[in-house]
Amino acid sequence: MWEGILQNIGKYITLTEDEIAYFKSVVQFKKLRKRQYLVQEGEVVKYESYVIKGCLRAYQVTEKGQEHVVQFAIEDWWIGDLYSFLTGTPATLNIDCLEDCELLQITKESLEELYIKVPKFERMFRILFQNAFVHSQKRLLSTIATSAQEHYTEFIKKYPNIDQRVPNHQIASYLGITAESLSRIRAQLVSKK
Repeated sequence: MWEGILQNIGKYITLTEDEIAYFKSVVQFKKLRKRQYLVQEGEVVKYESYVIKGCLRAYQVTEKGQEHVVQFAIEDWWIGDLYSFLTGTPATLNIDCLEDCELLQITKESLEELYIKVPKFERMFRILFQNAFVHSQKRLLSTIATSAQEHYTEFIKKYPNIDQRVPNHQIASYLGITAESLSRIRAQLVSKK
């Protein structure tokens, strides 16, 4: 259970055995079933979650009931409604499980305590939050400035084999295109090979 997250942390900081033990003491394990919610729009998010196993999606639902997927999270990814988590305001996203999931979670209070007791974690989470911001900006610009085919190609590089784990209509929603357009793009890419 701990190997993946400790490797993830090791990409950013080096911890002593005591620091690892303290980190383990402030993180909670959570198991969710397929279709179960991690976050529902309107609730205040209490945890940031690291995915040990499974696949989740974060999405927003319009007044007309249309879903817009903003993120998928697979193994070794963090997920949550960051705005709600940091500000204590109601979530604007829903996050549900597309597969049975195992997560490690940390509360804002525990995270703040972790920053004080093991300051290296402040650096790590700053980098994670910066990376999330950069990715959001890059995704927005990609949606505006690249073709749907280029956008799909970038998506597949970022989420290898996701098409075998996630329904096509959700991938299309993430890309901001119709399921029919996604089928055409895939057919074009296959014919180029």
